[in-house]
Amino acid sequence: MARQRLHTAGGSDSVSGISSESARIGRPGPEDQEEIAANHRGVVTLLSVGLIEEDHDSLKGILKCFGCDLVPKCEWKLNACRTLVSALKALRKVRVPVVVCESDLQPGTWKEVLEELRTLPDPPFLIVTSRLADERLWAEALNLGAYDVLAKPFDGMEVTRIVNMAWLRWKTRYGISRGARQEIAMASGM
Repeated sequence: MARQRLHTAGGSDSVSGISSESARIGRPGPEDQEEIAANHRGVVTLLSVGLIEEDHDSLKGILKCFGCDLVPKCEWKLNACRTLVSALKALRKVRVPVVVCESDLQPGTWKEVLEELRTLPDPPFLIVTSRLADERLWAEALNLGAYDVLAKPFDGMEVTRIVNMAWLRWKTRYGISRGARQEIAMASGM
């Protein structure tokens, strides 16, 4: 169920901080890629939450094969957790921009994951996955604040597009370190 649209959490049809051309085609243009590359090098860690080991393996394979096509010297690293509890422990240790979670997570639900993500200082974007990714789930997930829904089995191009755009939006929103934000706030008297 690949959707050819750029739709982000909160109902917006564009991603703040990137050019209108980038928003129109659903990926950053050359000027945006240069700015991202200048501000980022290294590994981006994602978190996958779910019981199905094959899903984790599939995501790892896709991310390794397609890579981070936004930045030349950037790679994805996928950490896998089987439960909500283990995912929360991992999220408190490592700053993660994107969490991919099964819609039928047991015990717990993707909605509980979303609520817990909101308590973090730089909350990651949540992408919900489902074998039954229908319009109802898609509408519910977006209305509650998830970034998007991915259908299983995963389509490599769709996974790459969604994960890249979620990371770009997160980086635009939270890219500066907390220390730098605190220094800016103190300097401006906030």
